[in-house]
Amino acid sequence: MKTFVVGDIHGRCAQLHSLLDMLPRDESADRLVFLGDLIDRGPDVPGCVEHVLNLCGENPERVICLRGNHEQMLLDFLDEVSTIWMETATGGDRTFEQYAETSLRLRTEADFHTARDVIAGKIPANQIEFFRQLPLYHEDDYALYVHAGLEDGKHPSESSAHALLWTRDMDFYKSYRGKPCVFGHTPTPFLPWRGRLGRHGIYLFHSAIGIDTGYNLHSPLSCLSLPDFTLYQTFADGRTSTHHITSFIPETLKEMQRKAAAGQ
Repeated sequence: MKTFVVGDIHGRCAQLHSLLDMLPRDESADRLVFLGDLIDRGPDVPGCVEHVLNLCGENPERVICLRGNHEQMLLDFLDEVSTIWMETATGGDRTFEQYAETSLRLRTEADFHTARDVIAGKIPANQIEFFRQLPLYHEDDYALYVHAGLEDGKHPSESSAHALLWTRDMDFYKSYRGKPCVFGHTPTPFLPWRGRLGRHGIYLFHSAIGIDTGYNLHSPLSCLSLPDFTLYQTFADGRTSTHHITSFIPETLKEMQRKAAAGQ
């Protein structure tokens, strides 16, 4: 049994379909984990959300999607908790425009209320409910899976929701040595250089494994397979690549690899 872990998607639906087509996944045995941030920035947010929602619904025991900070920002906007989702840097305007089929204009306080009413009515109710029920972490024999990271190296069940969704903790990146933890959220080019495997490669240092390989025209969408550490990537121009990683694998996963090889 393998676990395939997909990094932050951000509306790149064509790349997502291409990536999933690459995976040698046994749907009856292997797990597929999405680390969140399905929405914002990209060209087809509704398509991404609907596809992942359907995958989860068709095989809920084997397909898991986590909540990302972008889904949380959207929910906070809908629930009148925060308006940060409306800031240009989040890419929420792209999501708004794709669902509402109109441009986002924010000049007055009333415009925020209008935008909230519009997006609440345009996103299908089953998609909003899907966002609300997304878990903050997943765990299997191989690793812990979270969107952003852990709080002081603690188990996700003991970490705050804010840390799981938002943290950018250098101590976690550089010093975490617990059960392997796969995370997204922070593009790997911005993580400490000692753990980066190439400009758009994954981050791997001790037991911290980052697979958000960025969002721009040159950045791949990445999926890491455990315990074999095969990396699958798709690019906006249609290129694909596959890499088998052999260096710096956490000792716990090396032991699982040895056991799997012995059982073959």
